[in-house]
Amino acid sequence: MKTTILISSILLGSTSLIAHAEEITEETALDTVKVSADFRELDLQQIPSAITVVGEDDIQNRSADHLESILSLAPNVNFSSGASRGRYFQIRGIGERSQFVDAVNPSVGLIIDGIDMTGLGGAATLFDVEQVEILRGPQGTAFGANALAGAINIKSKQPTKETEGYLEAKAGNYNTQGLGGAISGSLTSNLQARFAINTTLSDGYMENVHLNRDDTNNIDETVARAQLNWQANGYNSFRFSLLKSDIDNGYDAFSLDNNRTTYSDSPGKDTQDTTASSVKWENTSNENFIVEVLASYNESDIVYAYDEDWAYGTYDYPSYACITSSGPCIADFNYDATDEYIRNYDRSNIDIRFLSNTDSRLFNETTNWTMGIYHLKRDESLTRNHIGNYLDGSQFTSELNQTSTALYTELSSQISNETILTYGVRIEDWTNDYQDSGAINENKNEVLWGGKITLENMLNSYQLAYGSLAHGYKAGGVNSNPDVSIENRTFTTETNNSIEIGLKSSLLNDDLTTRIAVFYIQRKDQQVKSSYPETVGEAEVWKEYLSNAAEGHNYGLEIESHWDITPTINWDLSLGLLKTEFTDYSYTDEDSNFIDKDGDAQAHAPEYSLATAFTFRLQEHINLRVESEAKDEFYFSDSHYEKSRSFVLIHAQLQYQKDNLTVSLNGHNLTNKDYAVRGFGFDNDPRTDNDPTQHIQLAAPRLISLNGRYNF
Repeated sequence: MKTTILISSILLGSTSLIAHAEEITEETALDTVKVSADFRELDLQQIPSAITVVGEDDIQNRSADHLESILSLAPNVNFSSGASRGRYFQIRGIGERSQFVDAVNPSVGLIIDGIDMTGLGGAATLFDVEQVEILRGPQGTAFGANALAGAINIKSKQPTKETEGYLEAKAGNYNTQGLGGAISGSLTSNLQARFAINTTLSDGYMENVHLNRDDTNNIDETVARAQLNWQANGYNSFRFSLLKSDIDNGYDAFSLDNNRTTYSDSPGKDTQDTTASSVKWENTSNENFIVEVLASYNESDIVYAYDEDWAYGTYDYPSYACITSSGPCIADFNYDATDEYIRNYDRSNIDIRFLSNTDSRLFNETTNWTMGIYHLKRDESLTRNHIGNYLDGSQFTSELNQTSTALYTELSSQISNETILTYGVRIEDWTNDYQDSGAINENKNEVLWGGKITLENMLNSYQLAYGSLAHGYKAGGVNSNPDVSIENRTFTTETNNSIEIGLKSSLLNDDLTTRIAVFYIQRKDQQVKSSYPETVGEAEVWKEYLSNAAEGHNYGLEIESHWDITPTINWDLSLGLLKTEFTDYSYTDEDSNFIDKDGDAQAHAPEYSLATAFTFRLQEHINLRVESEAKDEFYFSDSHYEKSRSFVLIHAQLQYQKDNLTVSLNGHNLTNKDYAVRGFGFDNDPRTDNDPTQHIQLAAPRLISLNGRYNF
């Protein structure tokens, strides 16, 4: 109730503030923050869509090493972990939460410097990143099947003509260390380059009492980037990007006691070795159009492994009480197993695009146009080693080959001086070829389509209103579980229809910028992950499958604002309100009980999310930033009723900056709040009598770090 009152007060205050600002503001141009994820680079305040841009200053303010640390700055965006990093993303309640045996078609696209890294969120580190663009809502025209819910575009800092660079170091509790540097400049008069490398180390936040170690859930990440811009002549320019990511993290995050103490005898790992590159060529020699060609390739080797029983060997709990229906006991539990997933990703794509210029607009020079062809090839192989004293130890392998060829077009017509109508469509031929060691061999071909219609109107020189209708889609696939019935062997395309209405304003002589959006999403043939336990000896082995089991509705409100209250005080606000529900979803659980989830909320979809920050310039060279973020409770899964708890976090940064030197003291989660980033509803504890219970992975505790940066 207190949270509801707080949010209501913020909404009323924001509405009153905007109304007051409209009365006293003078005409001014909209703010200029460039967004590069769409077909044409435009200013954030002039794009008729819900987009959050997290800039370099925001990343530095949070001392953020990875994408997971800044996602709360965007309204109605969430993530799930179940790994060393949060690498599964949800936008407006839509998105995957994990990947085990089955190949996953993601709902949220991830692009890093033009490289398609969708589904490979472990590499989303943030050193030397200029900005992160979070596009909310289906992006069917621009991104196709990988962006049913939206897309995240990470843009590294680009080469400069003048020589510049910096060195950066970080030290914190839990033996956290970071060291990196970047250098940029001209190699010749028409060739610029930038190189950056960074290493992040930490023991992690878990203590393994069985092994007497505090580093079994450690962070060990090294990422190198190279950017090259070449102006070949007056008509041709090239941009080259290279990414090398060496992630060698441990994974020992689940405790039988739901705390940060583990008993594993075989701690897992979460590694990702990625080599990726992209090239963008732009040609302006033709008087009728501009040609852009973007090609990328990435190869990633991933190992994800964990101690399945979260304990050691014949763990008899000599000093821990065992509770059963018949009273206290001493556990006699001999289940011992590990689970390992070794994946190789090989992905290449090319996008050939033609854009109108000022001389080739259509319909009396009122309409800009874009048209293109896109081709994707994705190969994913899996080797699963599931070993235990109640398992047969057989190795499971699978091979997925996907291809997609798409045609798309978008037109933007100037209806009047104030009004623009934009309309686009994408048609995609999607092929899914799957086979595995369980004798499953399925080939699936679909023709998919998506698109968007947007009407925007400049109400005045400082306010843009818009409304849009969009159709998004995500391809179907194959279930690898051999126990799944023939009729559920494959699952079909999920689609959604979305309505969004928004208002973007730059007020008070640009001291106050606001973005407000309301949306409604109708989900059709929703792909829902279901699971059921199968007892093998004393082991409870979980079987998963995907089905088109549901339809649903997602709707809500999003508010973002930045207000320079005085020359020395500014205030940032991000607020998301979200309501989700199933309208047709039921299933039978492992005990043959009929479960009707009609009207229930969807997983990882908190009803509110809030991030707010005040920055104070205390003296000429000293700034203090105090942040708070809050999130409502949410279901961990669609197949059980376990929930996270709502939480409020406090962060702060004290920064000293003079000339080329910046030093900051950073505090994350200052109240040391325990909250979950992943959860399950089953019993993995031999001290209990196989009663369903909640097991959670805790997020980071209180973190204190000292950061230093020297620019040259």
